[in-house]
Amino acid sequence: MSADARTSPGPGHAPDGSPLAIAMSPVFAGMDPTAAMRGSILAAAPGARIVGVSAEGLADEPLDDVEVLLRGWSLGGEQLDRLVGRAPKLRWIHSVSVGVESVLTPCVRLRELAITNGRGVYDQPIAEYVMTMILAICRRLPQLLELGRERTWQPLEAVELSEITIGLVGLGGIGCQVAKLAAPFGPRVVAVRRRPNVSAASGVEVLGGIEALPELLARSDFVVLALPLTSATETIIDENALRHAKRGSWLINVARGGLVDERALSRALNDQLLGGAVLDTFREEPLADNSPFYRLPNCIVTPHTSWSSSAVVPRTLEVFCENLRLYRAGEPLKHVVDPEAGY
Repeated sequence: MSADARTSPGPGHAPDGSPLAIAMSPVFAGMDPTAAMRGSILAAAPGARIVGVSAEGLADEPLDDVEVLLRGWSLGGEQLDRLVGRAPKLRWIHSVSVGVESVLTPCVRLRELAITNGRGVYDQPIAEYVMTMILAICRRLPQLLELGRERTWQPLEAVELSEITIGLVGLGGIGCQVAKLAAPFGPRVVAVRRRPNVSAASGVEVLGGIEALPELLARSDFVVLALPLTSATETIIDENALRHAKRGSWLINVARGGLVDERALSRALNDQLLGGAVLDTFREEPLADNSPFYRLPNCIVTPHTSWSSSAVVPRTLEVFCENLRLYRAGEPLKHVVDPEAGY
């Protein structure tokens, strides 16, 4: 299939260019499609039949005429392959997540299906999470809360954000939004990115490609992982990388757990080679209750929640429905994933 065919899989086979049927799995964990969601989708694709799919990949109706799949977070690669195998007319998968490592399965690649993702949907809440954590750490909030619980009156010296350097590993939508939110506080912001020659966000010094990661680690007080998980970025933060980290710096991972060698990070935190870590994502989720990260005093663990906000579901539907309208018109879809690049 040509690149044009992958970006323009429509129009659909219904009389007005709508897909004959749209399969839809739970958009987010524990959230089944609501009547309002279905109504928005049918408004964008009149006449389409919506087929509910469980998190296990089981459909409540036949999949023979399904042309489009709206894939929620909980539909894993194995379940996705089973579903794709039962949907011979499937042409396009929209993943509500930005990371698509579990979507690029052997079956999906073999079928050369068009894949789009939720690029841009989560930039704001994740950037706000990052800034919340940086501010909390600089203002010594965890220690102040502990002192309050102990009824100990002990002022602590804080660090102003104008004194720190934030290092962005990845400068896509999330990285650029972090830089934008940080700018009024006056920190230095440096970054590495896959294409270092592409113009960067205002106020960001791009150090180079991923080969400049050691320099970024050595200069940064806060290192923010905001890049996709691909074969090129798997375990990018390993024991060797951590040796270059600035003493007392913090690692913030809001991307994917597979970017980090968790054993090496645990040792670095335990030995206080780093000031600490904020971890919102892990290789295995939910994080096991016996994980050492729970016990480390210089580690803040959150349950993969940095993306969450009340605006996420409406924004997700807006992105998908806009693409449905493009699909009906036979025009190129937005936020198309490059299977070779992995994002």
